[in-house]
Amino acid sequence: MKISLAHKGNFGYLKQKRNQVLIMTLIMFAISAALFIAGIVTTGGKENLLTIVAVLGCLPACKSTVSLIMYCKASGCSEDVKKLLESEGECHISMYDLYFTSYKKNFPVSHMVVEGKNICGYSEKKIETNLCEEHLRTILKQSGYKDITIKIFTDINKYKDRLGQLAKIDREPTPEKDAEIRTVLYDISL
Repeated sequence: MKISLAHKGNFGYLKQKRNQVLIMTLIMFAISAALFIAGIVTTGGKENLLTIVAVLGCLPACKSTVSLIMYCKASGCSEDVKKLLESEGECHISMYDLYFTSYKKNFPVSHMVVEGKNICGYSEKKIETNLCEEHLRTILKQSGYKDITIKIFTDINKYKDRLGQLAKIDREPTPEKDAEIRTVLYDISL
């Protein structure tokens, strides 16, 4: 079985990452269980060093379980939305399957683009877009990026219109800065 690495921003990232974390979690618990059983078989009881090692092995397995729960809660971009956005022949660098977490709420963003001082995103779920925008603005400001316009949409038609407007803006391209902002967004997403 081949396990390929998932990259943030790619379509299907959350699903692929969820599968990877599930496999790793099962392996970690299986190793702990095997050590526990081996200790019982070899010593005839559970009071042995292998039991301690098995219990300590449960700590990273439990941490992995928490990650698995987060990935199971997160939803990525649907195939229909992906096809709809690709059919528009968009000329932006697309970021898919972003799931931003804050102290107050979690924000699933199916698709997002960064163009100069504009960040535009679409969520298939009904989220509090103003809270998401404020959260992203705060994080970007802390990272040294100011005067950035952030708009998150829950209406696909308005989002497509905004992408069209962004494509028509006459501005000096800043691919390095756009890439830096995308990196910050990847870093703060699940």
